[in-house]
Amino acid sequence: MVNTAPEWLLLFDIDGTLLRTNGAGRESTRRAMLDVYGTEGNLASFHFGGRTDWQIVLDLLEDSPYSEDEIVARLPLYHDSIAQHLSDLIATFPVEACLGGVETVRALLEQPNVALGLVTGNVASTAPVKLRAAGYDPDWFPVGAYGHEAQVRAALPPLAMQRAAALYQSPFAPERVIVIGDTPADVECARAAGAWAVAVNTGFEAREDLVNAEPDVLLEDLTGFLEVFPRFTAGD
Repeated sequence: MVNTAPEWLLLFDIDGTLLRTNGAGRESTRRAMLDVYGTEGNLASFHFGGRTDWQIVLDLLEDSPYSEDEIVARLPLYHDSIAQHLSDLIATFPVEACLGGVETVRALLEQPNVALGLVTGNVASTAPVKLRAAGYDPDWFPVGAYGHEAQVRAALPPLAMQRAAALYQSPFAPERVIVIGDTPADVECARAAGAWAVAVNTGFEAREDLVNAEPDVLLEDLTGFLEVFPRFTAGD
């Protein structure tokens, strides 16, 4: 049981925000798709940004003979397969933390008024594999919501907020929640939850698209987060 309830909940995306797998995620997706569905669909030209793994599989199989019900029924097999493949191959890829990521998270861990969590399109079994490969301890993020739990990303922040409230035995009001991500979809899911949106330009999106998404703050990378965080807490 956690005795002290933090005042702020910071929910981080993984890919393009905390780290880049530089091909490991795409290759594990390809292998799992072939294992479970017998095709990789249009993976070669597919853009992952902002989608949950649930939605990614549906989109990849859009032109396949599978019905949506058949695709969804096999998702648990897909989750097991992608986790196994990622674990097997990630050491062969140049996985890297995004600039300032590890240092920023370590600094936030020292702030007693802050709780950290994840809101990611990854399934729960792949998230820790990626985090460890990039130098993060998954235990730094004791709550989260994952890409196997909802087709639509906007459903994830409320789920993470519920889990944080249960862990700390105190609810987090939306205005005390910040979603940090690298895509317009991260901004949209923050807005849907009534949370603040911080975008970082370390992923695969055009900067113009991030600007047009109108986050509360747009950073070039996470090195600037500690400087802007006091803007949100100024009224405390």
